[in-house]
Formats: sequence, C-alpha cells, structure tokens
Amino acid sequence: MSWVLKMDDAAIESGLVHDFDASLSGIGQELGAGAYSMSDVLALPIFKQEDSSLPPVSDGETKNPPFQYVLCAATSPAVKLHDETLTYLNQGQSYEIRMLDNRKLGELPELNNQLVKSTVRVVFHDRRLQYMEHQQLEGWKWNRPGDRLLDIDIPMSVGIVDPKTSPSQLNAAEFLWDLNKRASTFVQVHCISTEFTPRKHGGEKGVPFRIQIDTFTQGETGEYTEHLHSASCQIKVFKPKGADRKQKTDREKMEKRTSQEKEKYQASYDTTILSECSPWPDNAYVSPNMAATPSFTSSPLSTYTASSIPDSDDSSPNHQADPVIQGTAEQLSPTASIKDAQKWLLKNRFNSYTRLFSHFSGADLLKLTRDDLVQICGPADGIRLFNALKSRSVRPRLTVYVCQESLSESPLLEKRCDSENGDHGDPSNLYVYHALYLEEMTALELIRKMVCVCNLPLGQINQVYRQGPTGIHILLSDQMVYNLPDESCFLISTVKDESGEGIHLILK
Repeated sequence: MSWVLKMDDAAIESGLVHDFDASLSGIGQELGAGAYSMSDVLALPIFKQEDSSLPPVSDGETKNPPFQYVLCAATSPAVKLHDETLTYLNQGQSYEIRMLDNRKLGELPELNNQLVKSTVRVVFHDRRLQYMEHQQLEGWKWNRPGDRLLDIDIPMSVGIVDPKTSPSQLNAAEFLWDLNKRASTFVQVHCISTEFTPRKHGGEKGVPFRIQIDTFTQGETGEYTEHLHSASCQIKVFKPKGADRKQKTDREKMEKRTSQEKEKYQASYDTTILSECSPWPDNAYVSPNMAATPSFTSSPLSTYTASSIPDSDDSSPNHQADPVIQGTAEQLSPTASIKDAQKWLLKNRFNSYTRLFSHFSGADLLKLTRDDLVQICGPADGIRLFNALKSRSVRPRLTVYVCQESLSESPLLEKRCDSENGDHGDPSNLYVYHALYLEEMTALELIRKMVCVCNLPLGQINQVYRQGPTGIHILLSDQMVYNLPDESCFLISTVKDESGEGIHLILK
C-alpha cells in the first residue's frame, strides 16, 4: 500500500511541473507585444479594496453647516496640502465677511423670519498664547492706549443691525443680521502679528491669529444665548501693504518650484472660507477697565442725577476703601519659608510656576532680577511676577484733592489751593483735603468717591457743577473729568435744590 501512495505522489508532482511549464510558455510573448503598464496592475481587484470602516457617503447624507462665512481675502499659495489655509491681511484695512444662510429646505424652521446674533473676534492661533491671552492683550493695551484690536466698519457693512463693541472686550464685536437678507460685515484688525513676538534681533516671524465667528439665536429668556454655529480661519496681519508684498513673495516662490513640488501645495483662492470649529469660551478676555476712555461710552451723559447713579456697595458713604491699597498685593517676606512662598505664588495667580519654584524660599525669589524672571517665565508673566515681588502698585490715572466746605474748620491741616481751579477764599481758613484716585476717569466715579469721603446722602444728590469763570456753574461730564489736570483740588459746596429735598454739589 505504501508503494502505491508513493507512485501517486510522484504522478502528482510530475503533473504540477508540467502545468507550471505550460503556464510560463506564453509570458514572453504577452510582454513582448507591448510596454509594461503599471495602471493595468493597479486595476486588479486586489488593489481596489476600500476601507470598510468608513461608511459610504451619498450625496443625500452629506451634512452641510447651517451657515457659511466667507472672508474676501486671498489664501496663501505657500500652504502644503492637508494644512489649514492661511490668509494675509493688512493692518487697519476693511475686509468683507459674507454671512450666508446655508440651511436646506425645512432645516431649522424656527429661524425663519428671525434675527440671529454673530460675534466676530480675533484670537491667537497658538495654544500657548491662548493660555496667556489675558496677559498678552493687557500688554498690548498698555502699549497702545485707546486702540482696539478689532473694529467693524459700519458704513461699508450691509444688512447688519445694532453693531456693538464693548470697551471690556477689545478683540471682539457683535451684531444682528437677518437670514432672509444679504448680510456682509467689514472688519478691521489693528494689531499686527509681530507685536506679540519676543523681539531679539529683528525680522522675527509673526504669530498667526484666528478670525472666529460664533452665531447664536434667542433663548427662552429672549437673550441670544443658544449657540447655532461657529467657524474660524487662520490669518496673519502685516503693516499696511505688507500683506500684498507677502502674497506676491509666496506666489513668486511657488512659480520657481517644479511641477512635482507644486503638487504638494494648495492652490490659492480669491476668498477664504471659514471652517467649522468649537465655540469660543464666554468672557475669555475681559478687560478689568470697563471704560478706558470716554470715546467708547455708548450713551454719554452730560448730567448725572440721583436716578442715574446706580446704588451699590461701592457708593455707600460707609465704604471708604482706598483704591491704591485694594490694588496692592501682599508683600512676600524675605524670611518666608518654602511653604509660605508656595502659598504666596498661588494667592497671586502664579499657579503654573509653583512646581518650578518648589525649592525657592522668600529670600530666593526676592533675589531674582527682572531679567531672570523674564527668562524663566516669559515676558508677560516674568514682568508681572517681578512687579508683584517688589510690590509695585499701579499708579492711578488721575488724582483729585477735595475738601467739604463747612462753617467749623478743622485745625488739623492748613491747605490752600491757589491753582487754576480757583482761590479758596479767606487765607485764614483751614481746610482738610481728601485724595481721590480715579481709574475710569468718569463723572460717575468721581461722584461716588466724593460721596464716600464727604459722608453725603447719595440719594439726595441731584446735580453736580463745577464753578467756572466769573462764578458760572458748569455741569459735570465725562469729558470734563477726563480733561482735568492731575492733582486738581476742589472745595465741595452743598446747595439745596428748589424743592428743598435734594442737594446740588458745586466744585469750587
């Protein structure tokens, strides 16, 4: 039986060899008839296997965003494939952003004949700068007082309603628009990319920004709080005409590349489509100074009455906290232990550096110079930590000295004011003055602080005047306070109004 099996194996082996030789006999003739084609090989079914983990997407299943925003500025041709588009803008130039209703028929019917609110803002693209956004923007504001990072060009905008810019958010603006009408807003970016780059030797590469738009609809309370859609794009901002030169340079560089190299880069388009993204966090950057200058006041008031002054704890006559003391941080003692130094860092909002300074005592921290801290913590946090260690308080924007006029004068201090604010009468009179430190430089702030130091009833104050030339009475306004010379001194005189129930204040 074993011999029969061996014979069978031999017969099978002989047949396989014969079949293999026959299959090879025609290969040379087939390849000799024409050139070898790789496309024929790629056309084989083995090379056509698709990823089964991805469901087939039909045209009917493609989900389009409800809105689309188009920035009318060309994209850069020097961006590689699969990278996000990059658009160059000129500082202060108006650029159109078209607001498009992209809903399908029957989609979100509750928005029909309704207004929606969109907030446009310029933010940092780099994640590291996003974490330091507050310090970075406060530093920019300090170097360019009175300027905004983003503005809306209202005369050129079309179809938007109630555009607003808040003095507490210098990098954002908001407006309402009708979905059934054409809507375009023109934005101006006033910050340039190199302003947030550490200056070393010149020619540094500027940081990229993002223009982001968040759209909301009305909620149950009537406020625009229900989020609908968000989209953003990457930009770089140059000095005037710098964006045009950069675009031309990129185009010339691409023209010098070979065809194979060009295939690795995106084509340049005349407009930039903002891509969908997550909504920006509420109040990511809010300036602590709610009214930097009077020019940002939406409804300036030239006259302040008792009804126009909100009653708050800060305006109470019993609340007499010194603003300079409030803004001063607790000083770190040289004898502080390592544990006390850690607590001080946490209390002064240096949480991210507690691990870095985990072995530093109070004396060790105080020995660090300004350059040391800037090198360790970066420019923004380094300067802030240095000022906190040295207990440097912020100097008030305006200092005013006031004294309440009364029949019985105090013998504590003899103070006469012979400046341009007016002579305070009889030289034999003795006056005690209080120092008022103003940060907002508004009439409302001045009235609150005068009420505090003079113990006057806030609810009974009707009008506040300043005594002018020849004894005329001028209504106190924001512009008047804003233009007061520093260290002005006034004598506060109280006069009953016509009804006998209210009080007029006169600054002499």
